[in-house]
Amino acid sequence: MTTSPLRIGTLGAAKIAPPAIVKPAAALADAELVAVAARDRSRAEKFARRHGVPRVHASYEALIADPDIDAVYNPLPNSLHKEWTLRALDAGKHVLCEKPLTSNAEEAEELAAAAQRTGLVLMEAFHWRYHPLAERMKAIVDSGELGTVRHLEAWMCIPLPFFRDIRYQWSLAGGATMDLGCYCIDELRFLAGDEPEVTSAKARVRDPQIDRWMEADFRWADGRTGRMTCALWSSTPLRINLRVQGDNGELKVLNPSRPHSFHRISVRTREGRRRERAEGDPTYTGQLRSFVAAVRDGAPVPSGPDNAIANMRVIDAVYRAAGLKPRAT
Repeated sequence: MTTSPLRIGTLGAAKIAPPAIVKPAAALADAELVAVAARDRSRAEKFARRHGVPRVHASYEALIADPDIDAVYNPLPNSLHKEWTLRALDAGKHVLCEKPLTSNAEEAEELAAAAQRTGLVLMEAFHWRYHPLAERMKAIVDSGELGTVRHLEAWMCIPLPFFRDIRYQWSLAGGATMDLGCYCIDELRFLAGDEPEVTSAKARVRDPQIDRWMEADFRWADGRTGRMTCALWSSTPLRINLRVQGDNGELKVLNPSRPHSFHRISVRTREGRRRERAEGDPTYTGQLRSFVAAVRDGAPVPSGPDNAIANMRVIDAVYRAAGLKPRAT
């Protein structure tokens, strides 16, 4: 039995790295962040000093080649996910890659094949899946207390008026649907338990192919309908919630994507109303714990390659329905 911590290196010193990998690794005895690499070495050195990371590599290639690293965390821009995740897998490293896993479904299929070929763990960092709230929402929907589910809806709108941000860049596979809509789509698919058809979509763009706002409608084979709305910049400055409507009641959840910060479950049925909370560790801690268990024990993960492919297929279909190109095409 392996008792030493899983040794992880991070590609880049992204803003997401401290909450997503630094703090969780510090909280878990069986994981350790041992190295960082960045295109700007001085930035990597600053990151290492601030967070107590013992080694700095001069390049991504050097980090991936490090024999003392077991796994790689990939928080690079979307357009670089496939290349560097593939390189890491081919170098024998397990990979925890930020969402969305790739720029499009075809790339996700390529990475899934690489993970299968190498026998390594590949996990997409949909951290919300690793908090007790996710299973509690699913249990309420599946319990039947809402009656027959008719409609599911998710919103993720934030104010990001910094138009030079990477999320507004076509070359980096940006767009509101890539950055935020991917959460909404993953939540709807998870709660529905099946894959939807995209029936329509409309976008408001910052540049010809970059959506700053997207609304998409869905339909499932059994007649259920759905909608997701996401925005980096819109008349709705902040809204992060979801709703499931049945013929006997309604479930509302405030902040399903980052529940450890704050969340609220509201259930209304003909029998009455109630509010709940689902207590647990931060989502990122649960995510890393699950990643380690998958590497060490072969435990299944809910945000593995198959889920990533299915989510990217819906994202691609949303872009096409809105008259935009899927990313990296």
